Amino acid sequence: MAELTSLSYVWWCALTGRRGRLLWVAASALTGEGVALMVGNGDCPLGPLQKRLGDPVPLFELVLPPRAARAAVPVLTGVAGLGLAVVLVRSVPHMPVRP
Repeated sequence: MAELTSLSYVWWCALTGRRGRLLWVAASALTGEGVALMVGNGDCPLGPLQKRLGDPVPLFELVLPPRAARAAVPVLTGVAGLGLAVVLVRSVPHMPVRP
């Protein structure tokens, strides 16, 4: 839920132009999750703990069909990356156009 909330907040800031400390907390959370997924080769870093606790069903498969669950990480990564890119582009002061 924290990651989806962070993703929603980043997009809200991207669309409204809002900036502040909470935006950077959300962006840091998404970046940290992205790094953890890269280290885990796209698998949730909590997957081994989940299996050790006796739950073999991946998190996304609890709410999505298997094919959609496999696509969830790349799709959400793209949505997060695009949102962060929009925030960055809209944060750069625009250069005045000279005739």
